[in-house]
Amino acid sequence: MRLASFNVENLFARPKAMAESEGDAATRTKVLAAHARLSSLFERHSYGGAEDDILALLDTLGVLRSDEGPYVRLRKLRGQLVKRPRTGAVTLAATGRADWVGWVELKTVAVNARATENTARVLEALDADLVTVVEADDRPGLQMFSEALLPAVGGTPYEQVMVVEGNDARGIDVGLMASGDYRLVQIRTHVFDTDGQGTVFSRDCCEYHVETPLGTRIVLLANHFKSKGYSSPGDPTGAKRRERQATRVARIVRSLRNEGIEHLAVTGDLNDDPASASLAPLLAVDGLTDVSEHPAFDWNHRRGTYGSGNEKDKIDYILLSDPLFARMTGGGVFRKGVWRGSRTKDPWDIFPTLTSRVEEASDHAALWADLTAV
Repeated sequence: MRLASFNVENLFARPKAMAESEGDAATRTKVLAAHARLSSLFERHSYGGAEDDILALLDTLGVLRSDEGPYVRLRKLRGQLVKRPRTGAVTLAATGRADWVGWVELKTVAVNARATENTARVLEALDADLVTVVEADDRPGLQMFSEALLPAVGGTPYEQVMVVEGNDARGIDVGLMASGDYRLVQIRTHVFDTDGQGTVFSRDCCEYHVETPLGTRIVLLANHFKSKGYSSPGDPTGAKRRERQATRVARIVRSLRNEGIEHLAVTGDLNDDPASASLAPLLAVDGLTDVSEHPAFDWNHRRGTYGSGNEKDKIDYILLSDPLFARMTGGGVFRKGVWRGSRTKDPWDIFPTLTSRVEEASDHAALWADLTAV
């Protein structure tokens, strides 16, 4: 059995503010941070004390005097958010969430067609029985990708494709693609999980329960933790949010064990390195081991998984419970879809079809692990 995890970074469309071809990086980062902060402020029961911040953020996003900005648009279904006089300053009309229904929507642009094809080439080369995907657009899009793009590059479509909508308004969700021999029998979402500080997961920690050909149940916990960018003023790097998420996933793992489930894996983009304090509550769980610790694991030139592959950029994970890790025979980092440029020291192999950064399948390498039959 081969298990894989891959951050596909959207397959057909990406928010314009996340596309490298759209404007300079500093502007796009500023837009995404403003969007995240404004979306949080909009949900307040009362806007008292935040009026100036809301107006300033609307201005940053280019939607203070118009509903259409370069990277976003202001959507209003009911009520009024701002008053825009022909002359004079724009003022806030809504006093809280109950006064209006709407949001700021990130505009999208099409993903480079060659990049989508290279994403398919990664999955075709991996040929995994089970693969959890991060940053999937939606289930119809992932299904269409499986049915149309995989055969186009010589691969086989997955019989089971599932995405559960998460908490991220940008439409970057965690999903599962499974071959027909591994039946998806149950799904549990954790989008509604809360702690003393509010909603825990930025996206979801979705439980995909799969039955193997031998009748064993394996639970895959697909995750995408809070990124280091676009965070709140009180948590500028997102570390506090990631620690809350790691703590919650650790509790979910223990709960599953109490249910008698021994075969489980935590997969996905956890957005921090193994030495970080934020991931410690999860990585310290007894009986849960990173596949990279296996003696037959192939790092493939670098010890990271994101971008240039530096060790500090080891942010993608497959963590196996002891019964699964005991069956692991090999694994590695698959980098052929990640752009490296021509000056990269100790370069890794890339697809011949990958000739520029905009054509890369993802800036995350894929992870895989082979296990004997379970």
